[in-house]
Parts: sequence; C-alpha cells; structure tokens
Amino acid sequence: MSDHEVNLSEIGQIAVNAKDIPKAVEFYRDVLGMQLLFEMPPKMAFFQNGRVRLMLSNPESEEYDHRSSIIYYKVDDIQASFETLKGRGVTFQDEPHRIAKMPDHELWMAFFVDVDDNILALMSEVR
Repeated sequence: MSDHEVNLSEIGQIAVNAKDIPKAVEFYRDVLGMQLLFEMPPKMAFFQNGRVRLMLSNPESEEYDHRSSIIYYKVDDIQASFETLKGRGVTFQDEPHRIAKMPDHELWMAFFVDVDDNILALMSEVR
C-alpha cells in the first residue's frame, strides 16, 4: 500500500453527453461562445474553458447514456450574460437569483439547458 497523498484540486476535463455532435458544437461554440479545440466527427468534440477542457461525446454504452452533472460557468455580470444568452435562444429554467449572502459577496445563479437537455448554470459572485 502506498502512502502517496492524492489531492483532487483541479479539474482537467468534463465530459457531457451529446446525441448530435454537430448540433451540440453549434450550441457550445456559436451560442455560448466557447473555444472549439478540435472535433472527432461524428462522436466527439473538445472545447477549452480556461484550464478545463470540455468533451462532448456520444454515450459509449447504455450505462453512460444520461444527463450530465451540472456545470457552473463563472461570469462577472450575471444579468448581462443572462440577457445575451436568452437573446441567442438559450432556454433558461429561471431568472438570475441570489442563492446565498456571504460576508463579502452574494452568490447568484441562473440555470439553463443545452440542446440535449443537460442542465448548465451561470454563477456570479456579486460584491
């Protein structure tokens, strides 16, 4: 047995299921404005989000065919980001709203869906 310390403090990649990769690429690249790294048609596409890579892929098997975990995208101005994405046709589940009041900021969120009904969120720390 090893006593190597494991520290899971940085996300390298997030995988999100997508049934139609070209349609998903269009949504993430053209609607959300993410940087497309490369595609491996017809099964995968990769985007760069800061230091985290986002992989869109067809589910490899039935056991992996489910909605994704919620990915929270940090934005500086949640109201402006909400209005811009709503104007591009993004379907939001709610308006931006305060989740918590912290000592030095408020945490605000707004939830939306992608073309495969995966839930995504905008989050903002408002001073």
